Amino acid sequence: MADSYGGPEVLSLIDSDVPAPGPGEVTVRAMAIGVNPVDYKLYSGDMGADPAALPMPVGLELSGVVTAVGRDARGPAGPLSVGDEVMVNPAPGAYATELTVPASSTAPKPPELSWEEAAGLRLAGSTAVHALTVIGVSAGETLLIHGASGGVGLLAVQIAVADGVRVIGTASEEHLGVVERYGATALRYGEGLRERVLEVAPGGVDAVIDTSGKREAIDLSLELVPDPSRIVSILAFDRGDTGIKLIGGAPNADPGTEIRAASWQRLADLARQGELEVRVARTYALSEAAEADRFVAEGHPGGKVVLLP
Repeated sequence: MADSYGGPEVLSLIDSDVPAPGPGEVTVRAMAIGVNPVDYKLYSGDMGADPAALPMPVGLELSGVVTAVGRDARGPAGPLSVGDEVMVNPAPGAYATELTVPASSTAPKPPELSWEEAAGLRLAGSTAVHALTVIGVSAGETLLIHGASGGVGLLAVQIAVADGVRVIGTASEEHLGVVERYGATALRYGEGLRERVLEVAPGGVDAVIDTSGKREAIDLSLELVPDPSRIVSILAFDRGDTGIKLIGGAPNADPGTEIRAASWQRLADLARQGELEVRVARTYALSEAAEADRFVAEGHPGGKVVLLP
C-alpha cells in the first residue's frame, strides 16, 4: 500500500480483511506476484497525483489458487471452482497475500509454467501481443525490437519467432546472450546501431517495436521503416506526431482492450507448446517490495521481477 505519492519508500505492509467474493468474483491466494514498471509509476505521481486515490493499493498481476467463489463466477475459460490455479490481470492491489477480484480477470495457469513465470506473463505478454497485432508483422518479415531483453521485449521476441518472423533485438552488452537464446539476432544498443542493423539486415527492416521510449530509438526507427504506422511504442507518448502507433494507458495511446483481454489464450497455447518462456530475472519477498520496485526502476532487469508472499 502507498500512503502518499513518492518513491518506493512510501510503500508499507498493512493487515486488512479480504472481502468475501460477491457475484462474479473470486478470492485468490497469491503464490507469486508480478512486478512491473507501471506499479511504481502509478504511486510515484508520474501518472497523476489525485489525493483521492490514496491510500493506493499497488500491483496489477499475480498467479495463485482460487480459495472462494462467488455466485456466477465465470472466467474467460468457463466457471471457476475452489482449487483452480489461475493467472490474474488486471489485479489492482496485487502486492498482497490474498485478493478478491472479478472472475473475468482470471485465466487458467498453464501447468508448464511455474508460479513465478505465470505471475509475470499476462501484463507483459498482452502488451507484446498488442504491439505485434497493431503493426501486422508476418512470417518472412524483419522486425526490430528496441529493448528486447525486458519483460515485454523477450515475450515479443518469442511470439514473433514462433510466427516465422525474423527478429533483431537490441539490448545492453550483458543481456545480448539472453536475446539470442530466444532466436533473435542481438545487437548492442547505442552509438553505431544504425550501421549494425543494416549490416545484419541489408534488405532493411519492415516493422519496429519500441519498449524503451528513447528519442534515439524512435529517430532510428523512422529512418529504417518507410511507413511510420509500422512502428509501435509502449513509452514514446510524446512522439505521436511522427505517425508512429502508441499503445498503453496514456491518453493518446490505443488501449487495445479487446486484444489484451483475448491475449491469454495465445500466450497459454505457446507456453503449452514449449514456444514461450517467462524469464524470471529476480525474486523478492513481499516484504521487500520497495527493493523490487527500485530494481525495476533502474531499467535493466533482464526479465521479469517477482514477489513471493
